Amino acid sequence: MSSQKRELYRDPSKGKIAGVCAGLSEYFSMELWLVRIIFISAVLLTGGPFFVVAYVAAWFILDKKPGTDSAIKTSSRVDERPVEVKFKVWQAGEPPRRALQDLKEQLSRIDSRIQNMERYVTSAEFTVSHEINKL
Repeated sequence: MSSQKRELYRDPSKGKIAGVCAGLSEYFSMELWLVRIIFISAVLLTGGPFFVVAYVAAWFILDKKPGTDSAIKTSSRVDERPVEVKFKVWQAGEPPRRALQDLKEQLSRIDSRIQNMERYVTSAEFTVSHEINKL
């Protein structure tokens, strides 16, 4: 568990209609499919009007998750996200094996970037560029 204060947002980028279920799944750290099944079951088992009205109200009341606009996402490091491992089936995150594979891929990308930096810093091109900048 993180010590950060979590806020409830709707996430239209992951949502089917407005992203309310996606926001709830992130807030409660549950799988998105499970939140959708719970919501649909609640609508069908109770007759529906209350939960449909609550969904529409949440659609208008909740803010969009910051950073979900495509215009804002200009970073080239989108794939370098924190890996969250789930310990229960219903929790959000990745199974341990997949999380380990993701970490291995991220570390290999970082290792190749470090190797490229080391290759550049030890090259003659860097030495010449550094001496010119000193002038």
